[in-house]
Amino acid sequence: MTTAIVAGAAILIGTILQRLSGTGVGLVVAPILTVLLGPVAGILVTNATTVLSGVLLLLSMRRAIEWKRYLAFLPGIIVGAVCAAFVVRAAPASWLQILIGAIVLAALATTFGLPRMPIIRSKALGPVTGAIGAFFNTTAGVAAPVMVINAKLSGWNQKAFAATMQPTFMTMGIVSVVTKLSLGASSIAELPPLWMFAPVVVIVLAGIVIGGLLSRRVSSRSARNTAITLAAIGGAAALIRGVMAL
Repeated sequence: MTTAIVAGAAILIGTILQRLSGTGVGLVVAPILTVLLGPVAGILVTNATTVLSGVLLLLSMRRAIEWKRYLAFLPGIIVGAVCAAFVVRAAPASWLQILIGAIVLAALATTFGLPRMPIIRSKALGPVTGAIGAFFNTTAGVAAPVMVINAKLSGWNQKAFAATMQPTFMTMGIVSVVTKLSLGASSIAELPPLWMFAPVVVIVLAGIVIGGLLSRRVSSRSARNTAITLAAIGGAAALIRGVMAL
């Protein structure tokens, strides 16, 4: 019951932050579920949750989505997810937990510690971003920092970025789950029973409504900073737990 309450609270907070800034569900949920459920099951459940949140947020933000940018990510997403699934299948649980914590902390430090970046006009930026983001998403459940770097490099405006991330995260979640199940990196038994996704949908919908109400008072920058703080705490906890399990 305690695990369910903590997980539900993480999903609610992550959804609110994602509604406000475009990112949040993976950042907040992945490190917490890794500590609660273990590195394999925790990230698998996170991936499944981002599919649900991506679908529902896509419906509410669909008018601002830039589909050409989304399509540019797709080839890389498949490649990155497949490579990551092999890593998840081969790595021991303790080392995988250390990897997850390290990825979260390194990605946050790199992304949000960088100064203003030059604008890059290259068709390769989309597929490369998709591959790295999908690799991070499949192994650690966190693709947002990689996508933020893409936004900085391409000069992407916040509204379109936030909207386009919803189908992107949804697709990454689907591809991550499918590749890990099909390549034997995870098993269907590690997913919660289907009936448990009903309350998750309710929680996500509540987060969307609350986030919509807060959007008039809370800036996307403040929401992103909150997500970063929570992700850093969770990432550090996952890293420490992995080291202690060695």
